[in-house]
Amino acid sequence: MTAVLHTHSRRLEYHPHVHIIVPGGCFNKQRQQWRTLKGQYLFNEFNRATVFRGKFLEALRQLKLTLPDAVPKKWVVDCQHVGHGLPAIKYLSRYLYRGVISEKNIISDDGTNVTFRYRESQTGDWKTRCIKGEYFIWLVFQHALPKGFRRVRDYSFLHGNAKITLRRIQLLLKVFLPTLIKVKRPALVCNHCGNRW
Repeated sequence: MTAVLHTHSRRLEYHPHVHIIVPGGCFNKQRQQWRTLKGQYLFNEFNRATVFRGKFLEALRQLKLTLPDAVPKKWVVDCQHVGHGLPAIKYLSRYLYRGVISEKNIISDDGTNVTFRYRESQTGDWKTRCIKGEYFIWLVFQHALPKGFRRVRDYSFLHGNAKITLRRIQLLLKVFLPTLIKVKRPALVCNHCGNRW
């Protein structure tokens, strides 16, 4: 699977959650066989939310990390079928390559207040929010990850150290990727001294 950490809501509030793409099958190493999922989803979302919450909180307790008193009793897991291949990758890429807010969504900055627009997730309607400039900057900076913290993680045969297993799966499923052609990059030339890099 591939997991992407997303820390904000559309209103830029702190809302940590993960987007995960799980392949609809698994590789049996003993039999060198690919097993395909039967049905539309891997897990019941309500059971998954209960189990994930329990395991996550237990891991935090074992690390002796303190938790706020207002940890919700019910967590949400939203399982959706996002397609095969390219559509699934396009779904995930929306959360990988976007910043916290795009410039086109910042409507105005009068030196005191910043007004930005966002799409309401329930209705799909555009709404605006006007806040103090320093609060806006704080909202954006709270989503900068600490040093050494990775936003994207790959697991199992998608992990970088599993290239041989991934190649076996591709051969089993008759997935032939085009060979990459190395393109010679043009040398960069300094405008001042003329040195080439």
